[in-house]
Amino acid sequence: MALIGVRASEASGQRKVLDGYIESAFAQNQGLKQQHFQLEKSMYALQEAKSLFFPQVGLGGSYTRAGGGRTIDIPIGDMLNPVYTTLNQLTNSQKFPQLENQSELLNPDNFYDVRLRTSLPLINTEIWYAQQIRRESISMQQAAVNVYKRRLVKDIKTAYYQYYQAGKAVDIFHTARLQAQENIRVNTSFLANGVTNSTALTRAKAELQKMEASITEAENKQRNAGAYFNFLLNRDLQADIVIDSSIFLPEEISALSTDPGNTREELLQLSQQQKIADLSYRQSKAYLVPKLSTFLDLGSQGFNWKVDNRSRYYLWGVNLQWDLFAAGQRKYKAQQAAIDVSNLQAAYNQTSLSFELEQKTAENNYRTAIASFNSAREQLRLSEKYYTDQAKVYKAGQLLYIELLDAQNQLTSARLQVSVAYAAVQTAIADIERTKATYKL
Repeated sequence: MALIGVRASEASGQRKVLDGYIESAFAQNQGLKQQHFQLEKSMYALQEAKSLFFPQVGLGGSYTRAGGGRTIDIPIGDMLNPVYTTLNQLTNSQKFPQLENQSELLNPDNFYDVRLRTSLPLINTEIWYAQQIRRESISMQQAAVNVYKRRLVKDIKTAYYQYYQAGKAVDIFHTARLQAQENIRVNTSFLANGVTNSTALTRAKAELQKMEASITEAENKQRNAGAYFNFLLNRDLQADIVIDSSIFLPEEISALSTDPGNTREELLQLSQQQKIADLSYRQSKAYLVPKLSTFLDLGSQGFNWKVDNRSRYYLWGVNLQWDLFAAGQRKYKAQQAAIDVSNLQAAYNQTSLSFELEQKTAENNYRTAIASFNSAREQLRLSEKYYTDQAKVYKAGQLLYIELLDAQNQLTSARLQVSVAYAAVQTAIADIERTKATYKL
């Protein structure tokens, strides 16, 4: 998308430097790393949801030791002793002893049960919808990563041009200091030759001190701008920043591109949220579908830790869960999910409209920035001519120093305004690039 006409070699030089910084920020920025961590977390959540469809195997067991409690009385003596007595009489022997009635403890004493259970869901709509929701969440988080990237691109470009503008301001004030020093030299000569009094020299020296203070302030602003730029790249705040020597000034202004750009990732996020809300709605209405699962237990149980053919066992079964009545709980939950779907649709429509407004505003700001830049360049051209003419007249002794100083201040102000206007143009371009989502991530 060509917003302004520039020389291709110069523009590519700048893009090469900026793109290198942007790629570095993509790899190092801490905020972007946090977004990637969230994306990775969403991927693991999807794997977790998928694992619910596979068999679950677990080892369980119990051991009980009991004493006292309920018992069951078994009148084995009352039932068998009369029979045994008769048999002893018939055989004329004591081969059949008398038995005591028994009382057995109901609680198992010194009893163990160890089993390996395998369970598998056969029909479960909740975990199916949970998997679909996790899948859509990944797409939503990927869109969030790209949203952060585009904002980071804009911030880096804006910071880069602010640093460039701050550096230009330092250069301009250095030039103004040289002019102030030249004024001191000229006024010193005039004073020595009796052309003027000491007032002009005093004012020239005061102007030099003013320029020194302005240089200090401009250098501090440049350091602050550089620190912020390096902060975005997550590197040493005092690291050097390369300003490409081929950085361009727009020589020819062309019309804005009619390319509508790409779909904003924020809208993609809302779209994914809509899908998730719709899946949640359908999930909440799926309670009418019964849940069916199966299980298989392989284990051993017995007393005194005995393990043999009689203690080993298997147990297979099928579980059915069908929620038939919950006092409208599921219905109300489904209605809440339906409202979420409608709410997200309204948010999507509002956000889409706000992005259109943002894009139009960015384009209008660009046009304003271009007009301001052209005006600043013309003012600079006139200020340079005015200062040159006034300097010649002053050196000829035909002009008051205050008039020369006014021309000099106008020139310095015009130079500063050009650098500010240029940075505003580039920032406006970055803003349009952001609103149209045209930067290739």
